[in-house]
Amino acid sequence: MTIAPPRIGVLGLLLDAYKPLFPGIQEEQEEFVRRLLAEHVGIADFVFPGAAIDRASIEHIVAGFHVDGVDGILILMLSYAPGQHVLRAALDSPLPFALALVQPDETVRTDVDERGLTVNQGIHGAQDVVNTLLRGGVRPALFAGRRSDGALAAFLADFAAACAATADAHRMRIGAVGALTGMGDIVTDEMVLLRRLGPQVVHQPVGEIQRRVAAVGDDAVRARVADDRARFDIDPALSEDAHAYAVRLYLGIARWLEDNDFAGYTAHYEDFGADGRFRQLPLLAASHLMADGYGYAAEGDVQAATLVTVFQRLFSAAGFTEMYMLDHERDAVLCAHAGEANWRLAEGRPRIIHRVLTEGGLGDPPTTVFAPRAERAVLASLVHVGGDEYRLVSASGRILEQVALPGCDMPYFFFQPDSGAARMARDWMSAGGAHHQALALGDTGARLELWCSMNGIEHVRV
Repeated sequence: MTIAPPRIGVLGLLLDAYKPLFPGIQEEQEEFVRRLLAEHVGIADFVFPGAAIDRASIEHIVAGFHVDGVDGILILMLSYAPGQHVLRAALDSPLPFALALVQPDETVRTDVDERGLTVNQGIHGAQDVVNTLLRGGVRPALFAGRRSDGALAAFLADFAAACAATADAHRMRIGAVGALTGMGDIVTDEMVLLRRLGPQVVHQPVGEIQRRVAAVGDDAVRARVADDRARFDIDPALSEDAHAYAVRLYLGIARWLEDNDFAGYTAHYEDFGADGRFRQLPLLAASHLMADGYGYAAEGDVQAATLVTVFQRLFSAAGFTEMYMLDHERDAVLCAHAGEANWRLAEGRPRIIHRVLTEGGLGDPPTTVFAPRAERAVLASLVHVGGDEYRLVSASGRILEQVALPGCDMPYFFFQPDSGAARMARDWMSAGGAHHQALALGDTGARLELWCSMNGIEHVRV
């Protein structure tokens, strides 16, 4: 699955009245912006058409950004600029805005003159612009700081990823096959999901998958089995036939996703068992597809599938899990699911095992087994709280070093929340957090907060 880099329009603000006072100031400041963007070229595809010097040029440039298909707009203050000049363009734009307050000179030199003050005076222009935007109902993401200590790069990366994830969600299609009857926290109004966050849920019968599984060629299966053998430690007890069929399921579901332009999917495994034509549950398929960049959730949970798909865009790699058991001695939670997990998050070389599983009434499904890397992480669930409102419930913490559980034949990990396991569990329930979660590794808080803010989602941290 190929994901395009974020595209960010750069709106550089410069007051036209300064041009006759300081000849060459526009060219000088435009060059400053180009150098700045060149220093951060790997973060996004930045589109900078030149400085905007008045209301008309601001509105013209922002309109051009819409034509160019950017995901968000970054404001840079190249001098003082009046907030009212920006407001109409911001109000008429559906895109997220950010303002980064950075200067050509990061210290006040003793020989500074009026020109030097003017090109570095963005702070009071930023105050004017942001005050005006806030009063108009536009809440930009904000940064103030140095250019070279890594903080600006982190901010730009977070903003660009949140913009791209938001834009992608408005084009997103989620495939759905069945649902577990009676499961309450997976239920949502799919029209509200479409209207508020963007994804369209497309329900299809399991036969659409079976038809594509049956059409997979033997050569493609053999090639992928060989790839698995190069990438995983293979259980000697796993038969070649069982492995080949699991790969056939993966390739068939992948074709189903491609044919329907689905960015993620959810499937209830009882539908596979009841159909009568499947030999295994597609656990290996789900793991491979998450590793390919698709979103996934079990049991017809379109909200969790949406969130995992969004997390794949926000954090480059994400997984699906649920909380299985509290471990009070470790002050942690054991997390796992039926056997589906993104092995891109693995610590070391993952395994594929022969696994005895009676769920679904089908044959024993090959299953990946691994633990994610021991590092900072976040668990989150998307919750429909009624009406048009969604809430994100998240817990930050760290994944512990792998603990051997020989009887646990599926991917698992111990998550130690910053707030403590028992308190997190209580507060998660109090906030209405659901029992399916998206998992991402790293320090994700700032990026996740930006995404929630852009989409008007309440963010409850527990």
